[in-house]
Amino acid sequence: MTWPDEAVANGTATTPAHPSRIALFQAIRADRTGTVATRLLRLTHADAPVVRREALDLLRSLARERPWPEAVDAAVARLNDLDEEVRRRAACLVGFHGEPGLVLAALAELADPVVRTVLARALGPAAARLTGDGLASVRFLAHLETLRTAPPPRWRSLDAALLDDAREAAHHLEDVGHLWGAALYGLGREHDTYALVARLLADPATRDIGADLAREACHDWRAAPVGLLPLLVRHHSQRITPALGKALATASISEAAMRTHGALLAEVPFTPTTRARRIPSTATSYDSASAAALLAARPVGITRLAHASEIYEALLDDGPLTFRQAAQLYNLTFHHPCRSQAECAPLWLRHAGPSALPRLLALMTPHLADYAVGEYYLAGLARMGGHARPALPDVTALIDRRTRIPVNDSTRDAEMRLDESLLAAARSARRAILAHVGPPHPARLSPP
Repeated sequence: MTWPDEAVANGTATTPAHPSRIALFQAIRADRTGTVATRLLRLTHADAPVVRREALDLLRSLARERPWPEAVDAAVARLNDLDEEVRRRAACLVGFHGEPGLVLAALAELADPVVRTVLARALGPAAARLTGDGLASVRFLAHLETLRTAPPPRWRSLDAALLDDAREAAHHLEDVGHLWGAALYGLGREHDTYALVARLLADPATRDIGADLAREACHDWRAAPVGLLPLLVRHHSQRITPALGKALATASISEAAMRTHGALLAEVPFTPTTRARRIPSTATSYDSASAAALLAARPVGITRLAHASEIYEALLDDGPLTFRQAAQLYNLTFHHPCRSQAECAPLWLRHAGPSALPRLLALMTPHLADYAVGEYYLAGLARMGGHARPALPDVTALIDRRTRIPVNDSTRDAEMRLDESLLAAARSARRAILAHVGPPHPARLSPP
């Protein structure tokens, strides 16, 4: 066996960062009519199904970079392959990288429900014309695409059509609930989503779809866990399914849901989602002498400093900052949006006095909803106490929003946890701001 055949057959060509994969991609990028590209196209006809699958995966990865009609043609030839997984991967390549006319023609000619479902899904908005198709999964996708752009008067009839096809469509669409939830979220139909969840959960044949839609709702809408958790508990007690267990685990992430309905979960067997392990912060105490010595060893232009709060509080408790220490605090506060800025802003307020407040709040409020550092900025506002009252509208807006804050993490549950953490930090900040506090320490030095 010659290269690249051997690399495709043994899996090294599909292993990320493997030299074989890198060499194959470089060769084909350089010449899509060359020997390596030709060999890869021919491997879609290999005797072993696993080789055909790997070859189609590689072709699709390369077709993502720029159009490759020959790769699409090779995939079209495998749409009737004896191996279902080969057919599925071929359909993905044709559907997502072929011309819409070609995809529609294949849909009209083929009978395999797996292939037809993949092709219809890949069509996106163009699938809306397929509402009269004979396959439930294709009709479901067509009605879903129609719903995305339909005016409100048409929503009810489209909901009914989707409900009619949901159970049968789930045989070929594993993520019916996710797709449906995304469409409803895009239309802002929060309460309609809850009503559909209730209807789907009530029917044993669609209960798992309802659980998946409930989970999607919890990921999208902050109020969803509170409203849906009792329904999930009720149906989970009737028949335990993995989908219901996952939905319960997701709903239990919500602090509001657990405060309101936590007792309902006491007798329900389910596995909570794994919380990300946070590295505990190490508490370090400083007196003014050790704090001054530490800062003396740091450059004036410092922009990040561990334990900045403890260091500068020790100095400010003992008296005014030196000009050099104030310059360091200025750089920590005003140079970069980061954790150090969030932690040092209250210290600069204490040092410089109320005149610095507008500038500090202008630095802090744009980052309150930033999932990477928002908690630190909210904690900084909390430490400012009543002096941060001008930031209350921003904090309240963060608390009052009905949808989750857009974040990026490894799973939707993890993203939901980040939103819950920001929400808790915002509530804590609002309580601290509204509580009575005394005036900041008077300015002893002007800003450098």
